Amino acid sequence: MNTPSTVTYPQEVEIHPNDLPLYCPNPTMNAKSWHPRVFLEIEATGKAMCPYCGTRYTLIGTPNPDHHHA
Repeated sequence: MNTPSTVTYPQEVEIHPNDLPLYCPNPTMNAKSWHPRVFLEIEATGKAMCPYCGTRYTLIGTPNPDHHHA
C-alpha cells in the first residue's frame, strides 16, 4: 500500500527576480496539492502570501526594471 506524502502548509519560499512573475502554486509543489493559479504582487514589498494555501514568498534581490515578461 502506498502512503501519501505529507505536504505541510504554509510553506516559506524564497524567489529571485528571474522567477517573476510570481504565481502559486509554484512549479515545485506536489500536483495533488494544487489550487487555482493566482498571480501574486511581490515587487513593491518583497513579500507575498497565497490566499489559497498560505504559502509565504520572499523576494531575494530586487526586480530588474528592464526585464519584461511576455
